[in-house]
Amino acid sequence: MMPREVPITTAERISTALPTGMFAIVRGAVATGEYASSSEVIRDALRDWTTKRNLRQQGIVELRQIWPEAITDGAPGLTADEVLNRLGRKCVAYGGRNLAGVFNSP
Repeated sequence: MMPREVPITTAERISTALPTGMFAIVRGAVATGEYASSSEVIRDALRDWTTKRNLRQQGIVELRQIWPEAITDGAPGLTADEVLNRLGRKCVAYGGRNLAGVFNSP
């Protein structure tokens, strides 16, 4: 079961310590007017984190559902070289360098 986002109806105050770099990012976002307050920055970051966490949990649930089928599937899989070659072609397609040959055995 996926956790659901709970609407915030009341606010509670907490105190937290941030590393200097993170503190500067929060203060900078407020100073530029991107956010009205440090609290808004933190709330926005928590919303993003919650979304990312929920997506990760959803992925785990989906993987658990398809795993038994994948284990019993009789279709032949790909060799490591085939996987690396496919990844290399995708990397080149996205403007990167094909590194598949670097990992392949001679």
